Amino acid sequence: MSKKTQRSKGSKSTETKPTELMEIPTEGAAESAEIPEKKSFIKEMSPEEKQKAHRDGIIKTIVAALLGIVAGFIVFYQYGAGEDRIWYALLTIVFVLTYYLQRLIYPQLQIDTKAFKFKDWFYVEFIVLDFFLVTWTLLLN
Repeated sequence: MSKKTQRSKGSKSTETKPTELMEIPTEGAAESAEIPEKKSFIKEMSPEEKQKAHRDGIIKTIVAALLGIVAGFIVFYQYGAGEDRIWYALLTIVFVLTYYLQRLIYPQLQIDTKAFKFKDWFYVEFIVLDFFLVTWTLLLN
């Protein structure tokens, strides 16, 4: 008394033969394998535009670093080690204040803040917080 499987029953309707498999025409496969060209939407920059973008990037980095250093000194002289304060509240306050300061400073330096994307703001705020924490830590030691 052995159990019969689907193949051993002999039903030919469930069995597939290798010749009954789908055949793909070779002409259509070659055409569909070609990848259409991607259109580039990146605007080519002139040398003057590249130089201005490079100069603006340096200015953004320097302003963010200076704001971070100044914030580190202010928090150190105002709160010392910050033992009586919640440290991440100070971090949030520095983050918000420097964000709005930069929105005021950059137009004075002929840097268009309306062209900033999330990545740009994230970059400058990371620099500010990084320099703030490093400065504060060095002053605490």
